[in-house]
Amino acid sequence: MKKILTVLVTVTIFAVLLTGCGKTENSKIKVGASITPHAEILEVAKEILAKKGYTLEIVEYNDYVLPNIATDTGELDANYFQHLPYLKNFNEERGTKLVSVAAIHYEPFGIYPGKTKSLDQLPDGATIAVPNDGTNEARALMLLEAQGLIKLKEGVDFTATVLDIESNPKNLVIKELEAAQLARALEDVDLAVINGNYAIEAGLNVSKDALAVEDKESEAAQTYANILVVKEGNENNKAIKALVEALQSEEVKKFINDTYEGAVIPIF
Repeated sequence: MKKILTVLVTVTIFAVLLTGCGKTENSKIKVGASITPHAEILEVAKEILAKKGYTLEIVEYNDYVLPNIATDTGELDANYFQHLPYLKNFNEERGTKLVSVAAIHYEPFGIYPGKTKSLDQLPDGATIAVPNDGTNEARALMLLEAQGLIKLKEGVDFTATVLDIESNPKNLVIKELEAAQLARALEDVDLAVINGNYAIEAGLNVSKDALAVEDKESEAAQTYANILVVKEGNENNKAIKALVEALQSEEVKKFINDTYEGAVIPIF
């Protein structure tokens, strides 16, 4: 009888330990993010999630490729750094199956001064740096077009590249660079059109330093909202839903508005 009781107790303890391990494992969320502002915003969400029993691990990235690959392979539970056009393009090119589960914020693109300090002073043959990845390049070119610096072919919309420039009255040289390098290139070019997160990371404020900014009511603002992304099939995971709720909380909205002064705009 004692032996039977000992076995039962041992089995019960083992089962409890297994259950406990399962809960611990399921309550951990690993998310990849750009350093600024995404990882900073996630730090606020981390505190909210902790109160609900979830542990958020934030992995910082300096590029736009690795976090998507890591999410597709399951190394990450989610990522937070990109907009929907980039995600769609990435899925098509890489064969990944990633989906958006929530839109969190919008970062307006800005045209920043390099060797030339104003749009009025821009000389013929000036060099303007733009992001070299498809969707962001189109967005940069559309902002240049909005300032009357170039004219794009009719109907190219968010697929535009330098090959779609129909009119270039100042014979501008459009220099395509990796998005992360744009702020560093300012001293070598006349102007640069810089992604919001990389501008913030470089200490640039879109409302104070940019010569021109995307209109927050524009189609770009809706199209290029930054999203939380997971692998297809994980959309209804409880931990992911808790993460979405935390990111779309009033605490996060207040943090964004108080911290970034218009350089990051919550859209929830």
